[in-house]
Amino acid sequence: MRTVGIDLGGTNIYSVVLDGDTVVGRAKRKTPGKGGRDRVVEALLDAAHEAAASAGLDIGQLDAVGVGSPGVVIDGTVGGGANVPGFDERFDLGGLLRDPLGRPVRIANDVTAGAVGEHRLGGGRGVDDLLCVFAGTGVGGGLILRGRPFEGSHGGAGELGHLIVRQGGEVCPCGRRGCVEAYAGRRAMELAAERGRAAGTPTLLFDVMADKGKPRATSGVFRTAFESGDRVVADLLEEAAQVLAAGIASAVNLLDLERVVLGGGLADQLGAPFRRWVDAALQPLLFLQPPRIELVAAELGDEGGAIGAALLAREVA
Repeated sequence: MRTVGIDLGGTNIYSVVLDGDTVVGRAKRKTPGKGGRDRVVEALLDAAHEAAASAGLDIGQLDAVGVGSPGVVIDGTVGGGANVPGFDERFDLGGLLRDPLGRPVRIANDVTAGAVGEHRLGGGRGVDDLLCVFAGTGVGGGLILRGRPFEGSHGGAGELGHLIVRQGGEVCPCGRRGCVEAYAGRRAMELAAERGRAAGTPTLLFDVMADKGKPRATSGVFRTAFESGDRVVADLLEEAAQVLAAGIASAVNLLDLERVVLGGGLADQLGAPFRRWVDAALQPLLFLQPPRIELVAAELGDEGGAIGAALLAREVA
């Protein structure tokens, strides 16, 4: 079976063609920052066609299309995707893609799709109860329970980024206060650095952005600033690790999970040292002692969500 999977992120769109368990085609595009929902949907369609073409195929030769989207997914509709233009208000994403593509379409939450990919082909292989955490532009979580993706009663399961860890804390992109994402999402950390700079606290972060020609503080920008000894960035990353640990511990204490897979642009760029920070902060917060959870790295990289979406597409093929 050949399916195409698309992962819609706040910064990039990744698309792959999966033939069995092998990636045979791929594409990458920037997520439009302007033009609203219509421009994003157009970019998703383009990504699907580009991935198919790179595999030497036409869309009509594929069995189905899967899409991982930010936000709460209910029966092919999406809403609450704060990091993507036009995805705040609920709309029928599946319908907007199904007609022009002419193929069955399966829409899932982007991190749920990533969790499916890691569970079947990546760092989550071999366990049935799994949490995947992806720290990038925002912070997402996806759950695998009893070997199946768990999406909840209303499509909102796994939203680790919106666990409240500090009552009345910093404002999150979702509009609430004190969420994990308000401290560990890259966009929120960039805003915190901007506030510090305005208050007179020096940081290299924006100089690195300029040197790299980046309009935003990407994960690579954060890594370079950190490796250059930037104290502001180091403090932000340390706080991010502490807050991620608190959110992960809450999920593990509630569900008694076997494994946590940590990935996303920020975690991938910072690698093992950042994962050790999170793990060290996590262990004392766990209810079961000695701890029985293992924290491991995601293995599928930037294409993990797209691979998971392609796997999920088999359900509608």
